[in-house]
Amino acid sequence: MVKKEDKLRHLEQLKKKALEGGGRERIEKQHQAGKLTARERIDLLLDEGSFDETDTLVRHKFTHFGIGKNRPLGDGVVTGYGLVDGRPVAVFSQDFTVFGGSLGEMHAMKICKVMDGAVKRGIPVIGFNDSGGARIQEGVVSLGGYADIFLRNTLASGVVPQISAVMGPCAGGAVYSPAITDFIFMVEHTSYMFVTGPNVIKAVTHEDVSFEDLGGARAHNEISGVAQFSAKNESECIRNIKKLLTFIPQNNMEEAPAIPCDDASDRKIKKLNTIVPDNPQIPYDMKEVILAAVDNGEFLEVHAEFAKNIIVGFGRFNGRSVGIIAQQPAFLAGCLDINSSAKGARFIRFCDAFNIPLVTFEDVPGFLPGIAQEHGGIIKNGAKLLYAYCEATVPKITVITRKAYGGAYDVMSSKHIRGDVNFAWPTAEIAVMGPEGAVNIIFKKEIETAKDPKATRERLLNEYKEKFASPYIAAEEGYVDDVIEPATTRYRIIKALEFLKNKRDNNPPKKHGNIPL
Repeated sequence: MVKKEDKLRHLEQLKKKALEGGGRERIEKQHQAGKLTARERIDLLLDEGSFDETDTLVRHKFTHFGIGKNRPLGDGVVTGYGLVDGRPVAVFSQDFTVFGGSLGEMHAMKICKVMDGAVKRGIPVIGFNDSGGARIQEGVVSLGGYADIFLRNTLASGVVPQISAVMGPCAGGAVYSPAITDFIFMVEHTSYMFVTGPNVIKAVTHEDVSFEDLGGARAHNEISGVAQFSAKNESECIRNIKKLLTFIPQNNMEEAPAIPCDDASDRKIKKLNTIVPDNPQIPYDMKEVILAAVDNGEFLEVHAEFAKNIIVGFGRFNGRSVGIIAQQPAFLAGCLDINSSAKGARFIRFCDAFNIPLVTFEDVPGFLPGIAQEHGGIIKNGAKLLYAYCEATVPKITVITRKAYGGAYDVMSSKHIRGDVNFAWPTAEIAVMGPEGAVNIIFKKEIETAKDPKATRERLLNEYKEKFASPYIAAEEGYVDDVIEPATTRYRIIKALEFLKNKRDNNPPKKHGNIPL
């Protein structure tokens, strides 16, 4: 009969073995590559001593191609639950030191199990991806494992926040799990994502490209827009994840945590009275407006390097988390284009799914013209942004700082698409199109036949601005609720959020809409 002491000793040895991952030599290689181990990442993320690991003793059960001789505990992924700043989360972390982090049947089972647990508990799920892909020795079973994960990503979408941290390779079918999640974090020079690698691309298309240029952090943060955040190293990446969590709720039935605010709600911001240039052709930095208005100048920008003509991110007003969407006049004059429309729509839908109010700062001259935009699908992509705003039922506050022209005026959370509170600054220009273009069309003959075309055009231009490009015309129609002094913007937003605290909108009963993808 085996003694209890021996049984306990055996358990202790198994747990100790599991902690070793792929062994000291492979851990050292991981460190030499500038990467942390799966467990080190979890330790950095979670509050000290809070990790409750699950399925530590799981092993694979395959024998093909000699794999049966190596059955490491945990099967290449660490899973469990813990706390981040005292709030529970579910976590999985692929271990590149074990089978290169490759995904097999039991590896996938562990991830699915912790994702199911996250949905049942109503808590965010955070995944550290560092994997060589599907475990070839397990054949189609590994592919089935990926599909099992994809299904759970989809079913959990809009129910609990899902965050992906790509800390190493993520290639082939593996990329579709992060792609379905809400936010993707990447690390410069050590993480990459692609469907087909450089070697395959060279063989098929004869294009020569490096791993970094094809699917590195810069490529996906600046060019493709696949990832939302980039960090210089893994420690910074994990700090950014923790910061993001402070702005979002645990699930779709809760609100984001409110924090005590020591920034006066009635603080006047005098510089906003002069930030918009007198000349409508001169740009200004909308980030200055945002930083001046939010609590303590704290703003977490999302997708900062992609489609810079629109700004999205999280801030707080009087301690309450909001999602902010704003044009950036300093980039492409703040025009809406394909990328900025998709970027804005995705962010709006996340905020709406998780009960985060939307604050829009608008200065939009319209949609970007051009053959590339039209052929690239600006119509359907612009419609995504429109659809997202229309569909959103959370409190929606809009501040028109300068231009609000044409269809872009309608799209940017206008009163007509259920904007709750719409403000305009005295500098706002709300019209079908810019005064210059409008006058050239409406008064073309009058200008051409005038004795002094230049003076006539100038007179008509001023008349048009007064009659049609003024915020007061929109105010008369009730399309804006008030024309406000820019310095009072913070106070007016905070008051509006208070009055909208218990606001509820309902969409017609349906299975789901058909957003123009």
